[in-house]
Amino acid sequence: MGTDKALLPWPPANSSGGTFLSAAIEVLSSFNDLIIVVAGTNEATITPVVDAEGGFVVQNPAPEQGQFSSLQVGLHEVLNRGRDAAMVTLVDRPPVRSATLEKLVEEFAAALLRGKWALIPEYGEKHGHPILVSREMIEAFLKAPANATAREIEHQNQSHVEYFAVDDPFVTLNVDTPQDYANLASGR
Repeated sequence: MGTDKALLPWPPANSSGGTFLSAAIEVLSSFNDLIIVVAGTNEATITPVVDAEGGFVVQNPAPEQGQFSSLQVGLHEVLNRGRDAAMVTLVDRPPVRSATLEKLVEEFAAALLRGKWALIPEYGEKHGHPILVSREMIEAFLKAPANATAREIEHQNQSHVEYFAVDDPFVTLNVDTPQDYANLASGR
């Protein structure tokens, strides 16, 4: 991308100072009692944003190990802070709608009663974020080797994962390149 995706303006061309990160924290705060952001080498630049939004930053001591290591750092912190479930999302996506999160939280409660450990939103038959995970799935992620991927662990525990269709394209929208961001800004 050439710049920290967490600090991309949101909405695009917004002069109010909002970013992907601040907007995500804002919408997630309504559905979570604690917001934890895992930082890599960008800790100094994102900490002021996270602090301003009332979240907490934890440092991934080995960000070069990749995205899964950041997931494990964040989930360790979830358990360390006495929580048994988590809503997990990535920083390279625009924030989903509040109505989407409301539906996911309601469906997650029902999925737990059906013995599920994770609820994953889908849009257009593509899996997306945020995912909601119970303690059992958190432990499965934490027991996995550092070179694993979240997708591998999800597939290994497929019988405990449920997918839920939502009407929100942002659950599957990744912004990885300047062109992706330009397309988002232009509504494509």
